[in-house]
Amino acid sequence: MEPAAVLGARLGEAIVARNIGGRVTPAVIKDLALIVHLHENKTPNADWFEIAVIHHTECGSGLLADDDLRGGWDEQTSLKMAVLEPSKTVQKDIAKLRSAPELAPAISDIKIGGYAYDLGTGKITTVVQPG
Repeated sequence: MEPAAVLGARLGEAIVARNIGGRVTPAVIKDLALIVHLHENKTPNADWFEIAVIHHTECGSGLLADDDLRGGWDEQTSLKMAVLEPSKTVQKDIAKLRSAPELAPAISDIKIGGYAYDLGTGKITTVVQPG
C-alpha cells in the first residue's frame, strides 16, 4: 500500500518511511530521531506534526510467519516482523516508539498515533489515539 496516497497527501506534504510490514525497527527509530530533531528546530510549534504508524490487512509480511517462507531469518525474528493482525502489531510499535531512548525527551511533546488500514474497505481505523 502507498501511505501518502491512502491519506491523500501530495508530494512534499508528508515524510513517508516505508519498510517491511511498516514495523518499527532500530533503523526506523534512528530516522525518526533525525526527523524529530528537524521538527524541534524548524517547526516546534506546529500542531500538524504527527508520527503515524500504519499497518494494513493482507500485508505481505505475514508470509514471515510461514515456516517455508522465512527467507533465512530465525523463527523469533520472523514472527516479530510479521503483520497478521494490524491492530495488534501497531500497538506494539507505538509502545516501542514511546519508550525509545533515542526519541526522549522530545517524544512527550510529539503526537504519535497508530492506525490500521483495511485494504478491502479502504477504511483507516485509529487503534492508538495520537498523543
